[in-house]
Amino acid sequence: MGSVISFEDRAVASLRRRVAEVEEANQDLIAFARGHSGAVSSIHAAVLAAIEAEGFDHLVHIVTQQWPDTLGLDAVAIALYVGDQGMRADHGGMQFVDRKLIERATEGVEGVVLRGVGRGHPLFGEASDLIRAEALIRLDNPSPLPSGLLALGQRAGMGFETRHGSELLLFLGDVLSRMMGRWLLP
Repeated sequence: MGSVISFEDRAVASLRRRVAEVEEANQDLIAFARGHSGAVSSIHAAVLAAIEAEGFDHLVHIVTQQWPDTLGLDAVAIALYVGDQGMRADHGGMQFVDRKLIERATEGVEGVVLRGVGRGHPLFGEASDLIRAEALIRLDNPSPLPSGLLALGQRAGMGFETRHGSELLLFLGDVLSRMMGRWLLP
């Protein structure tokens, strides 16, 4: 007579391993969902703050002063040009700059660029040295409205390159562009 080979130990070990893998994947999915939900909530809060702006200057103030806290960022800067005029604003205030500087900054930015950096974009001004991750969002408007760039930066070098993150940031840029039109069109 032959002997009986027990596969039970191997099968149980294999099932335990597979259950552990599924549990780990489930925890990763839950962590992603929580992070995504938090990002959506932050974007919504930023948009609501922008909607409450009482003028263009107030909108720029909200973007550069309130959005960093709302979005959990270390720096936010905006650079716009219209006609031959250019302006850049960050937490330190607003200043006029050469339009060509802003046009060069927008070159190669189609929609949103998310990246880790050794030094932040020059549009961040004094905060550039501290920035390790940035999102550059192109702001395109038809003439006579200003076009330019919204720069979001953080000190922590983070790999936030996801399609969903880009879509949320595009939405944020679109809202900002439309809000500028609200205050700048007669």
